[in-house]
Amino acid sequence: MDRPSQELPDFDLSPLLPPSAAEREPVWVPLQPVRPPERKWKYLALLLGTLFTTTAVGGLHYASWAQDLTEATEPLSLASLMVHGLWYSLSVLAILGAHEMGHYLMCVRYGVDASLPYFLPAPFLTGTLGAFIRIRQPIPTKRALFDIGIAGPIAGFVVAIPVLWFGMRLSHVVEIPPDFQGIELGEPLLFKAISWLQWGTIPRTETLNLHPMAFAAWFGLLATALNLIPIGQLDGGHIAYAVLGRRSTYLTFVMLACLVGLSFVSSSWIVWTVMTFLMIWRFGPRHPPVYDAEVPLDRGRRWLAAGALGMFVLCFTPAPIEVMDLVQPSPDHGGDPGIQALAPTAPSSGPHPLLPCA
Repeated sequence: MDRPSQELPDFDLSPLLPPSAAEREPVWVPLQPVRPPERKWKYLALLLGTLFTTTAVGGLHYASWAQDLTEATEPLSLASLMVHGLWYSLSVLAILGAHEMGHYLMCVRYGVDASLPYFLPAPFLTGTLGAFIRIRQPIPTKRALFDIGIAGPIAGFVVAIPVLWFGMRLSHVVEIPPDFQGIELGEPLLFKAISWLQWGTIPRTETLNLHPMAFAAWFGLLATALNLIPIGQLDGGHIAYAVLGRRSTYLTFVMLACLVGLSFVSSSWIVWTVMTFLMIWRFGPRHPPVYDAEVPLDRGRRWLAAGALGMFVLCFTPAPIEVMDLVQPSPDHGGDPGIQALAPTAPSSGPHPLLPCA
């Protein structure tokens, strides 16, 4: 009897073997640099510092609101000012925090190395210079760039709407004090619409006495508009590059010219314009490239880009802050020298919310 053959069948095993280096398709793998453990105390310290400055500034705003823009007959205690200052500080930190966490969480989703939010304290007017995160590595794709850029404004805007609504309900209309000295706040379209829904048309001799919560919403809308300007590496710049690609550089130059023009409309744009030019000088007018720059965005993201433009229109005001001067007498009062009228440094289209000089 013949013995069975010990030879193995002739099978083709090549499909089971890994492809050679020449056969492999290129795959984008973002580099993850090895970093030492991050010290979280610096984020907490800046947050607590900003909480203190915004609460202190908010307390001053509350005192002005409670006294209907007049001088205090009996000053509020320091403890009372700090407690009531939380109306403003918690509201503004919620808006700014939501904005930055929108960026951060989207970075986590796409595996992009980013820091936690840095909050910037400031001892004047708003109590803060805003917040930001540091993105420590290039963003690989247009979709990731778009989603990271737009997530912040959407999150901050969603939080700002209820803050504005409830803050406006807590505000009230008062007569403009004859000896008032302070600043006039420009009204974004959304701010003006909610003010009209709750208070109707306000006479020129009166003004809306903003509750600190409403002022926090006003600042949140302004911050959203500034970030959505399609320039360089602002949120609007990320969105514009994701939609337009390299052509977004031309939009950057157009918007720089618009900022210069706005500086002649309102002096409050001068600082932001200078800061923007410094940013362009430091990082250049061209947005950092992504590896799929020629791939168009899907339809859903293009609709979101249009929504971002709508947000910008709703949050923008051409004259955010104007210093008020006293003039005598007012033509509206028949030249009566006993009555003083308020006039801003730029022509005003109607009564705007006022804040006294601290």
